[in-house]
Amino acid sequence: MHPNVTRVVEAAAAEGLAIEVRRFPEGTRTAADAARAVGCEVAQIVKSLVFMLDDRPVVALVSGANRVDLDKLASAAGGTSARRADGDEARAATGFAIGGVPPFGHATGTTIVIDRDLESHEVVWAAAGLPDAVFALRPADLVRASGGAVVDLAETSAG
Repeated sequence: MHPNVTRVVEAAAAEGLAIEVRRFPEGTRTAADAARAVGCEVAQIVKSLVFMLDDRPVVALVSGANRVDLDKLASAAGGTSARRADGDEARAATGFAIGGVPPFGHATGTTIVIDRDLESHEVVWAAAGLPDAVFALRPADLVRASGGAVVDLAETSAG
């Protein structure tokens, strides 16, 4: 097993979860790619997005069907402004490259917020440390294992 995947499996086990990681050579880097690969709705994909909130990293676990409202994110995570982290910032905060960031097992004790819309599914799929590795879990387990706060993060359409 790749060391990144091992870290995710061990982090899950430390939270009492036994996960089964599935690898897809065609890649699961985007929510649409992942949904196609595993055969689920895009909304069931957990996008692990790293943002810089003021000067600190925050990981937003977001439904694959949603975009993050930066104002909602800043408010929910106790900051004033948020922007997407670049690749180096994301790796420094989580220990993983963009496209493979898991919902837990990060290199630092990063604040985590979870898109409320993920709770509407029986099962969701998250990255397992690599752009071609994913695992399934129940939303309640996602919340518990990540330690994240469930909040409204989704952009709303203006029309």
